[in-house]
Amino acid sequence: MKLNKKFKKILITGGTGSFGNEALKRFLKIRTVSEIRIFSRDELKQDLMRNNYSNNKIKFIVGDVRNKSSVINASKNIDLIFHAAALKQVPSCEFFPDEAIQTNFEGSKNVIESGIFNSVKKIILLSTDKAVEPINAMGMSKALMEKLAIAYSKKDLNSKTIINCVRYGNVIASRGSVIPYFIKKIIQNKSAPITHKEMTRFLLSLDDAINLVIYAANKGGHGEIFIKKTTAARVLDVAKCLFKILNKKEKINFIGIRHGEKIHETLVSQNEMLHVKSNRDFYRIPLDNRNLNYESYFSIGKKNQSSLRAYTSNNANILNMKNLEKVLKNIVKDIFKQ
Repeated sequence: MKLNKKFKKILITGGTGSFGNEALKRFLKIRTVSEIRIFSRDELKQDLMRNNYSNNKIKFIVGDVRNKSSVINASKNIDLIFHAAALKQVPSCEFFPDEAIQTNFEGSKNVIESGIFNSVKKIILLSTDKAVEPINAMGMSKALMEKLAIAYSKKDLNSKTIINCVRYGNVIASRGSVIPYFIKKIIQNKSAPITHKEMTRFLLSLDDAINLVIYAANKGGHGEIFIKKTTAARVLDVAKCLFKILNKKEKINFIGIRHGEKIHETLVSQNEMLHVKSNRDFYRIPLDNRNLNYESYFSIGKKNQSSLRAYTSNNANILNMKNLEKVLKNIVKDIFKQ
């Protein structure tokens, strides 16, 4: 998938993470992209990236999304912002919800307002399945981020700056995800800790994650949310396949559900299914631009809510063991190459 040529200068907040590195590889290949700014507070990872890529198109900026003035400066003369900076670990956010709010909500507000101030063409905010019907602080803070995007879009539908969100579930083998963690445990001849035998999760490749944000950048209108249709798997099956691939004796330890975890995740809620738009690869949730004069509206549409199902990791395309093993073999190869 190709990025629209009008996006010549790109800013990636939290750009030293898995998403930023993969996006950078893709965007450096685009001739029309003249500058990519990597904005993060991790100067060590910035230095590693600087030495690894050694490309004049890349500009590194040390800063924190919590500091609005640094975001304003970073987004000057930018065409497109990918906002990936976030606190993402569910248990950590459960113990420090105030920190999750400061980064995931206040930081996102700073990015939106800075982009509008600098007349950025488009802002893409990276959200998560945990923002749908959230039960944990991380998901709640991301859900509020989505509400910010929608609220700012409603304020001015003629704004030069278009704000979109993308939602996705677990990105396979991304930093802090379960697959590298399982591999480390298995290689050490330790057991794989499983929280619940029926737990399922969406599985999205990094390549598909980049395709999703490019699709949102190219196609998105004010306040829309985009979701990539993807596969899912039982976490227990993931662990079993990795033991087989690594030729180790299977050792599973059931430890119970951690703070703030769901057994199944949701990418589109039942209520959102009332007005979602669908094509072969993506769901699009359009902006509900009604105002507060509710007496002007008499119908929610023709769809019958009772006939709709939320899009969850338990009713998505769940991979069987054979297909899951094929996917994981390639992931294991890539991890050992690094």
